[in-house]
Amino acid sequence: MISRALSQGINNASSMQPRLLSRMISSSTATNNAESKWTSTNVALGAGVSAIALFGLAESVKTDESEHGLHAPAYNWPHDGFFNSYDAASIRRGHQVYQQVCAACHSVEQLAYRNLVGVCYTEDEVKEMCLEIEVTDGPDDTGEPFERAAKLSDKIPSPYMNEAHARFANGGAYPPDLSLITKARHDGQNYVFALLLGYRDPPAGVSVREGLHYNPYFPGGAIAMPKMLADGGVEYDDGTPATESQMAKDVTTFLAWAAEPEHDERKLMGAKWVFVLCLVAFQAVYYKRWKWAPLKSRRVIVDVVN
Repeated sequence: MISRALSQGINNASSMQPRLLSRMISSSTATNNAESKWTSTNVALGAGVSAIALFGLAESVKTDESEHGLHAPAYNWPHDGFFNSYDAASIRRGHQVYQQVCAACHSVEQLAYRNLVGVCYTEDEVKEMCLEIEVTDGPDDTGEPFERAAKLSDKIPSPYMNEAHARFANGGAYPPDLSLITKARHDGQNYVFALLLGYRDPPAGVSVREGLHYNPYFPGGAIAMPKMLADGGVEYDDGTPATESQMAKDVTTFLAWAAEPEHDERKLMGAKWVFVLCLVAFQAVYYKRWKWAPLKSRRVIVDVVN
């Protein structure tokens, strides 16, 4: 009886092992299938979220460019360094470009004729220039304004009497004053240079209404100012070839200097102060070591017996 029971138990156990094994295999297969489905679902969701994010980023960049204009490239301006100064010859050429091209619409009301003396012109040259300019002064003895030749102390006159006059002459557009234009615009020098050279035909799908011109660097892409620079448009006094890019570079340098005429003096004063502070720091370190060296190197003996 006992042997029969043992043999029957062994047979039952042996018959249950394949079924348990098959159940374990089926359960592990189901688990793997669920995990693979979960992984594929996560991958699909991640890809979808990434695609939506990229699409949103592209749309935001597109919207930003359309509202604020294409970001100007970074150019290596020779006066940007800590010890670098403005190129006086470039400022003079830029003033010529401003006089012959820009002054018909734009003003530099914060700049006086005396600011040009010693920078890009001699005093006699500026005085001769002033003789050709008439400014309104007054009142005279009868209480009326009168015209006279400009003086060194006069500001460079505006081409328009007021803003209303400027808008009427330009179809409603107001040409901004250029005195601080490189400070008033983001990345000012690069923006002005890129704007002057950025005129082109509008791409497919972009329409510009009549009277405006396409320029991707201008906010909105449509600007009322037409392209003003062309090769040979100005004859430089020093014989420099007046290419479009050369004129854009020179007038940008002039406007950058006009926004900060004290630029070179400030850098020179800063260099002097840095030199003086270095001397002071050297003397302070030397005095500290000279004063404290005997105290730090002395030997103190405490005689507890006597």
